[in-house]
Amino acid sequence: MITQPNHVPERLALLATSAVDPFLTEELLKGEQVHGGIDLAKVVEPLPEDDARWWVEPIRSLVEDAMFEFREDRTRADAWLAPRLHATLRLTRREAADKRLWNHLALAVAPDYVAWRHLSEPTAKRPERRIAAERFRGPADRQCFSRLWWAAELFRNGPDYEPVEAACGNQDLIHTVLRMELIDHRPTAQALVRLLQRGQVTTGREIFGLSVAINAAGATLIYDLLGPDRPRDPAHLRDWIAEAESAPPVERYELPKGPDEDPVPEESVAALTSYFAELFETAPVRGRKLGD
Repeated sequence: MITQPNHVPERLALLATSAVDPFLTEELLKGEQVHGGIDLAKVVEPLPEDDARWWVEPIRSLVEDAMFEFREDRTRADAWLAPRLHATLRLTRREAADKRLWNHLALAVAPDYVAWRHLSEPTAKRPERRIAAERFRGPADRQCFSRLWWAAELFRNGPDYEPVEAACGNQDLIHTVLRMELIDHRPTAQALVRLLQRGQVTTGREIFGLSVAINAAGATLIYDLLGPDRPRDPAHLRDWIAEAESAPPVERYELPKGPDEDPVPEESVAALTSYFAELFETAPVRGRKLGD
């Protein structure tokens, strides 16, 4: 397994997708050898040096702790790392939508983590272990770090990251639902997590079936009528981001606190949880017969 590059930058930067491919060598995608880092540093675009959020050391420290703590079960690292990455980076959604930031994080700062987390296991059909290139420079729901950041952003309940742990603890949920626009509605995201925590929806097939039913019902029903959300005050997010310079490292054993925003109205989560539970009873789940 590869280790970190010889040259790890001190600060995050922007790496254009068009500049990524020369560094995605066969040796890297097989998890055998990583680039040195020097040549990659020549093609990045620097970020403002007066912003404390771009220091690399806190992120390196997090991924190294994750690789040690979850060395026996790497998929469990997602639920641990997602809230801590979100609370460490403190991005706006506009900043998080810039793929160049994630390209740089994955390829220049922590390619060893990408390999550790996403190097495939050998199978009869595919005996050669390999990392999918999209884990380095793919869409937001597939790239190694952006998927975790967006999961934390969409499933957090105001400052509370506990729903993020639940969502990221189920690979089927984040794989299936993260690519759907429905969870941009905060009560809908919280209702999905509530069903998961209650054990009413568990398997990948069930999550997919419920998601299809929610999407179909949403075509004729505006969920905001069933579960209205409160408008969020952007000042809380701006204050949280501004505090990055003086914020201590995130706790390893306790969840950090997110922006001091109002949580999702409980009555909205309860209404949608009940509605989605009813939808799930008749949702088309592959392999399940109605009445099971």
